[in-house]
Amino acid sequence: MSVWQKNRPFFLFLIKFGLSYLILSVLYSLYLRQFDAENFEVDGMTTLVAEQSEYIVELIGKEAHIKPHLKEASYVFYVNNDSVARIVEGCNAVSVMILFTAFIIAFSTTFKRTSLYIIAGIVIIHILNIVRIALLGLGFYYYPQYEELMHDILFPLFIYGVVFALWVVWVMKLSGNAKEDKA
Repeated sequence: MSVWQKNRPFFLFLIKFGLSYLILSVLYSLYLRQFDAENFEVDGMTTLVAEQSEYIVELIGKEAHIKPHLKEASYVFYVNNDSVARIVEGCNAVSVMILFTAFIIAFSTTFKRTSLYIIAGIVIIHILNIVRIALLGLGFYYYPQYEELMHDILFPLFIYGVVFALWVVWVMKLSGNAKEDKA
């Protein structure tokens, strides 16, 4: 038996994951090229995330607003009129959504089930991301001494932990790829 035949599911996973990740990343890159970063034009997804994060902080009862950054393609996030953060393209979680989607496609089942799970996962990631940015803004305002801990460790751990949990649910419960226990 050849290596390909013995490890066919693994190689199919790698091919599906790699191709879907590559295609989605190229499409996202083409999307970003529409925006003129030299003139500080911010992409639509980053704008949406900034506006929704501002709304979440206001919903909590704090004063918040965003303004376009004067020297780069981003927004300045204000809490109680204090500048607390920059919201850049990397804050919109699209790269996390692409990674999530590529993994789900790699373990795909029916088109309908896979598509619905991808949509649900992206919505969950988006909602958690805007809450993440809102909480980071508040955290930076009230606890600036913990900015690095919050931004670099706690919130990435949370968002990637949720993505990992979504993957586990997909593989173990929904994709049909989990092996049945035979007692």
